[in-house]
Amino acid sequence: MSLSVYQASVPVFIRGMTVLAALLDKAEAHAQAAGMDPAELVNARLAPDMYPLSGQIQRASDSAKFAVQRLSQGQAPKFPDDETTLAQLQQRIADTIAYLQSVTAEQLEGAEDRQIVVNFGDFKPEFRGDTYLLSFALPNFYFHVTTAYGILRHAGVKIGKLDFLGPYTPQDGKSQA
Repeated sequence: MSLSVYQASVPVFIRGMTVLAALLDKAEAHAQAAGMDPAELVNARLAPDMYPLSGQIQRASDSAKFAVQRLSQGQAPKFPDDETTLAQLQQRIADTIAYLQSVTAEQLEGAEDRQIVVNFGDFKPEFRGDTYLLSFALPNFYFHVTTAYGILRHAGVKIGKLDFLGPYTPQDGKSQA
């Protein structure tokens, strides 16, 4: 069995973004039940030098869309990173998913062999497409998804490992929510 770059990227990023949307639904319910301002959750962080929840969602969104942009040699939408509410973060997630869904498998054909350069100012690492996806893009994406989960869990939102994993999809391909 061979696995294409498309199969290892777009559906994986969509699944992660969908998990984030479900986590934010639980965060909203938690804030309502606890009588707390949802902005407390949006601004919550695990450590003073880490991005707050909003920044983690923004970075997960950017990681997904820019990875697919680089691999497809297309153009991803730019978002201004100005979300301050759970509803705005949900919209960003929805917009990210919509972009990802617009990318076809054909656009990623040959991506495993493309040269990918990531610009970090003076540091510009170069990757082969498959190495970029597997050793940088996916770990970076899941770092931000995991950190968002950790922030919400630390803030008291009732979520667990199954919330992070999302709906189970058995071999027959029918999702088990």
